[in-house]
Amino acid sequence: MPTKSPQKPRKAAKRPLRAKRRSARPGERSVPAAPKPAPGSKIVVRPKSRVSVRPPAEAGPAIRRLKAQLAAALARIDELRASADTDFLLGILNRRGFERELNRSVAYIRRYKATAALIVLDVDRLKPINDSFGHAAGDAVLKAVVEVLLQHVRASDLVGRLGGDEFVLLLWNLAEADARAKAAALEAAIDDLGFVFAGQPVAAGASTGVAMLGPDADARAAVETADRAMYARKAQRRTNAAGA
Repeated sequence: MPTKSPQKPRKAAKRPLRAKRRSARPGERSVPAAPKPAPGSKIVVRPKSRVSVRPPAEAGPAIRRLKAQLAAALARIDELRASADTDFLLGILNRRGFERELNRSVAYIRRYKATAALIVLDVDRLKPINDSFGHAAGDAVLKAVVEVLLQHVRASDLVGRLGGDEFVLLLWNLAEADARAKAAALEAAIDDLGFVFAGQPVAAGASTGVAMLGPDADARAAVETADRAMYARKAQRRTNAAGA
């Protein structure tokens, strides 16, 4: 008879591990284990409630005071930025401020194919006025010149002082013929200004140069072109005055 092979002993089924409960130490309260959820039930996790922390009542005035100080500091910063770009005597753009605005304008002209005219203007005979009657008289002449310039430009145009007795204007959407006519009108208006210093009648005058700005404009090159044209015009006016 065939012999039966011996059967292998069955392994005992593994029991699930249970977390050992730590017995309460002396003086501690035993915390009951959380009940297990029933099969098929949904577990809802509630978000933690936010706790709003309010500052104490006495902090209110201090916070308001700090906010007021911050607002005043920001306003002061804006004033300093504006003054850095403004001529303190005449209230128009100084060289730094005008060059910044001119670069922005040239970028706009290049992008949108716009046009503009640049006029450089130099006040004639300002040095003799300063030498004869003092710088207060020269300042009065410069202020009168700026009033004329502002009367002949639009709100969208720019007026700046390059330094000393030299000014610059950026006039939008002008053809070259109109720009030269505007430059001539500025010369005539400043030539007509009359001053009296120490009982003596004094006249100043102005010479201008024009450069056009188009899609290929370069800010520095345009100022240099208008400046050279202004000096040529100044020499011409001196020749005309000597021959008169």
